[in-house]
This record gives sequence, structure tokens and C-alpha cells, in this order.
Amino acid sequence: MKFIGREEEIKSLRKCDASEKSEFVAVYGRRRAGKTYLLQYVFNGQFDFEFTGLYRVSARDQRKRFQETLNRISGERIAGLEDWFSAFDRLKQYLLSLGKKKVAVFLDELPWMDTQKSQFLAALSDFWNGWKSQDCILKLYVCGSATTWMLDKLIGDRGGLHGRITRSIYVAPFTLRETEEYLNTVKHMRYGHRQVLVLHLINSSALLCV
Repeated sequence: MKFIGREEEIKSLRKCDASEKSEFVAVYGRRRAGKTYLLQYVFNGQFDFEFTGLYRVSARDQRKRFQETLNRISGERIAGLEDWFSAFDRLKQYLLSLGKKKVAVFLDELPWMDTQKSQFLAALSDFWNGWKSQDCILKLYVCGSATTWMLDKLIGDRGGLHGRITRSIYVAPFTLRETEEYLNTVKHMRYGHRQVLVLHLINSSALLCV
């Protein structure tokens, strides 16, 4: 199926993937702008670890799902993860056990993981800053729909993650041209320019590449 638009975003992601160094890439934009699909499309779902934060779920339950994901892909039975520091420590152990030159991690809906008093950002900072070049190349892709959180707490962080984001990618809603191409090519609909304009204005955040 044809992928509509996002040429520059795709180029940026592929450049990060091809680089010979670790990359910390933040992808952000409004809900339903196609961020997750963009990452899945570019990398064909080939991540060594992938986890999606849960909306309005406690830190304890977030970590429980994180642990279950690690158990499933590693085939091991991991003991309870008491905090995010131990969760990321265990993730690092798993990634290094793969013995690969390059590992890729995708953390989706990152703001939802940062629950009150969870110390999630501190643990994420410790995970990234503690990764050594001799370990292997780490490609860390994070995504979030809460734009203010992504800009203020991650990309603009003044603490342990200050200056650590190697590339930030904003996924904007479709342009009018992309909306028309989406309707005519993907949805096989034939709307006139006026109809496309009305749909674009009403649903600019919902007309996605699928």
C-alpha cells in the first residue's frame, strides 16, 4: 500500500538508522497525525524492544506491562521491577545479551509513562547516559502526542537529558495536497477540490496515512 507524504521525516529517520553512532530520536505531534505508523513503516516493525505507555495507568502497572513485554521477548521470567531504574537496567541487560552491533528500541506514548513521582525521566536519563559506546550502537526512538510534554520535559529538558536528543521530528497534520492524495489514492474516493478542502478543515488531525 502506498505511503502518503512524510518524505522529509522518512529521510531523517533513515539517516539516523544508518549513522554509525547511538541516536536518541524524539518524534512528536498531535494525536492521530500518524507518528506511530511512520516509525513502523520506516523500520518495518523491526525493533529489538517496543513498548507503548498506558493512558492514566499507575507507574506500578506500567512497569508490570513493561516486565511482561521483556518476559515475552526474552523467554525469561524476570522478577518484579521495583522502579523504572531497575526496569531500564533489565532492558539494557537484555539488549546487550543479543550480541548485536546495533540495537533499536521504540518507546511509544512516552508522556503516559511519566506518572507522578515515578522518576521515569530520571531513569530514562540514566539509561541513555549510562550507555557506553563500547556496548553497541543504541538507536532509541521515542514518540508522544502530548506536544507540550515532549517539548518542555524531554526535548527542552534542563536536567539529565539536556542536549541528549540527537534529532527531533515534528509530524504535522496532512497538508491539503496530502489530504487529497490520501482520499484519492488510499481511500479510492473522488472528491472535488472544494469537498477536499472542507474535509481537511474539519478532520485535519484525523486524515492519516494507513
